[in-house]
Amino acid sequence: MQTQSVDSSPRTSLRGPALGWAGALTLCSVLLLALVAARWRPLMDLDGDIAGTTHRWAVAESGVTQANRILTDWVWDPWTMRILCAVAAVWLIWRYAARWTALWLALTVLLANILQQGLKAAVDRPRPVWPDPVDSAHYAAFPSGHAMTATVVLGLLLYLLRHYGVGRALWCTAVAVAAVSVVGVGLTRVWLGVHWTSDVIGGWLMGTAVVALAIALHRRHLRPRGSTEP
Repeated sequence: MQTQSVDSSPRTSLRGPALGWAGALTLCSVLLLALVAARWRPLMDLDGDIAGTTHRWAVAESGVTQANRILTDWVWDPWTMRILCAVAAVWLIWRYAARWTALWLALTVLLANILQQGLKAAVDRPRPVWPDPVDSAHYAAFPSGHAMTATVVLGLLLYLLRHYGVGRALWCTAVAVAAVSVVGVGLTRVWLGVHWTSDVIGGWLMGTAVVALAIALHRRHLRPRGSTEP
């Protein structure tokens, strides 16, 4: 009777594409980072036009603005995402005894946060300033911590759901929730006037690059060692 080798396992077959996506997304992230750091005028003007328009809407639509505050401060806040990550790590250990995968998840989110804070300090981009602000935020603007953290945490959790073979209904629901959350949190940051649009795009790009690289590393770990984790 033939047995399927680890090399042909669905868990390891996408290792190459994951690395390819990581490389491509990293290049895009570096390009955007360079444009922001150089204060490239066309990008700065576009950011300013979008920010001015959305700020006028935010001032005029106080109900929508309050809803955005709740979403960004509670539902999609980086700490909410980190708590979700911690719960997932505990579940991996308790349900699957997947200690290495739980550690991989926690370390990836931690390193993504360190990268994000390091870039903020290095670029030191000022946030939008308004005479009539509808919200406030601290530290430098680029990249958006909310956008990057949501992308990393939810992207990794989607990968784990697929890796552990959840049902189609749960998978489709998770994809929809993750997509709405990642896009939504970016829009709230621009609407509330605490980030430029390119900050959010930078967070999305860098977060997705981190996820792609982390997936490649996870698959690389499973391939040669024939991990017994489900």
